[in-house]
Order: sequence, then structure tokens, then C-alpha cells
Amino acid sequence: MDYFLHNTAVVDSNVKIGSGTKIWHFSHISENVVIGKNVVIGQNVFIDKNVKIGDNCKIQNNVSVYKGVFIGNNVFIGPSVVFTNDKYPNSKIWSEEMIIETYICDDVSIGANSTILCGVTLNDSCMIGAGSLVLKSVRQNYLAFGHPAKEIKKIENK
Repeated sequence: MDYFLHNTAVVDSNVKIGSGTKIWHFSHISENVVIGKNVVIGQNVFIDKNVKIGDNCKIQNNVSVYKGVFIGNNVFIGPSVVFTNDKYPNSKIWSEEMIIETYICDDVSIGANSTILCGVTLNDSCMIGAGSLVLKSVRQNYLAFGHPAKEIKKIENK
């Protein structure tokens, strides 16, 4: 085993974990997840079934990454970020067919306590300010923040 797994973490069956990855206290990695190399998964993180996470990512404490979310390389996800996977959740009629995919591309940074609505794409090198509610896709190299998040300016030095 060439990764670190804290003794309180739970890893289900058929999970692929890249070398140099660290999974910390009370985190749960569900079945069929693929985690790249040199990833840090903080405390109390939940990774749902079939999620794919690229190399060199950092997922801070108290984050839930639900089925249908795909995370690229070199992504930073701040503490308590929330991802959704169903725009109209209903416990009486829910099915897997209601999942809407979300794409977090390479070199994205998502600030603490942000919520990312399903169906959006956070394109390469964009940044999401802390506490934002992201309802629409964000273009490459743009800073977006607010409630709802709006693209504020192009990031020139990325």
C-alpha cells in the first residue's frame, strides 16, 4: 500500500487509490471510486459511488462529493463545500436517473462553504470565492463569487 489511510476512515470495495494519497479521520470512500495520486482527503469527507478524482487534489474537511461529480487534476476544495446531484430532490420518487453530472476541471479552486449546484462545469483555472452559491458554469480563468455566484473578472496570471 503506497498511500496513507487513517484507521478511522472507511473504504468500500473496488476503490482505486493513487500513490501518495492521504485519507484522514472519519472519511468514507464509497465503492467504485477512483482517486488519483498525491490527493489529500481531510477529516469527515464523504465520497459517493463512482466519483472520479484526479491527481494532486486537496479536499478539505467536511466535504461531501456525491455521485455524478467528476473532479480533475490540481483541484482545491475548501472546507464544508457542498455538491448536489439532483435539482429537484424528492424522497418519494427519487431514482438514480435523476442524477445530473457536474464537472470540476483542472486547476480549479473552490472556497470554503460554497455550494455547487449539479449540472454546472467549473472550467480550467477558475476560482470560486468562499461562501458562493454556484448556479451556472464558470468560464476558464474567471473568478466568480456571490449568492448567486457571478463571474467578476478574468484571472490573468493563471
